[in-house]
Amino acid sequence: MPQEVVVVFTARSLERILAEGGTSAWRLDPKHTRQCEYAICTRNAHGHWDQGDWGNGPGAHHAAFLVGKIKKVIPSTAPPENDESPRSRFLIQFSEYARVNIPDFWSGDRNPVKYRSVDDLGIDFSKLKWEQMPEPDSASAPVYEASPVNQNGAKPLTMAEAKKGLALTFNVPPEAIEITIRG
Repeated sequence: MPQEVVVVFTARSLERILAEGGTSAWRLDPKHTRQCEYAICTRNAHGHWDQGDWGNGPGAHHAAFLVGKIKKVIPSTAPPENDESPRSRFLIQFSEYARVNIPDFWSGDRNPVKYRSVDDLGIDFSKLKWEQMPEPDSASAPVYEASPVNQNGAKPLTMAEAKKGLALTFNVPPEAIEITIRG
């Protein structure tokens, strides 16, 4: 079987990836990902769910901008979405990284995680300029557990939290709640 890499389509900036120690909050097969030697981050310049100045950064939409040597694949500390288990998303930690700029690397797949054969990529990993990954910076990395509270005392909720709260209010099961967001 040919060697594979994991390719992710991310709205996160290089600075955030370096601060967190890798690329995070992916729903993926950790066993499959651990068999890969490299992860390639491609730019999602249209992602609106990232927070503040941690988002995006320079680079064209769909371009590969970072290659990381996979050190570990561990559960993410990001909050769960919808009704998923808190440990269903993963951080791909890097031991080293190399900056790249490969236009149109992401093929537009719907799933933001894809496994590709090294032979199909046209990248000579031995010729990349590798840099040591800095230790994760807990002081500047986002803290997911502490949510901001606005002047009315409201704080951000996950969809699962909102459904559970509304289910209690209306005395129905959470499965009966449908939420539509317009904006």
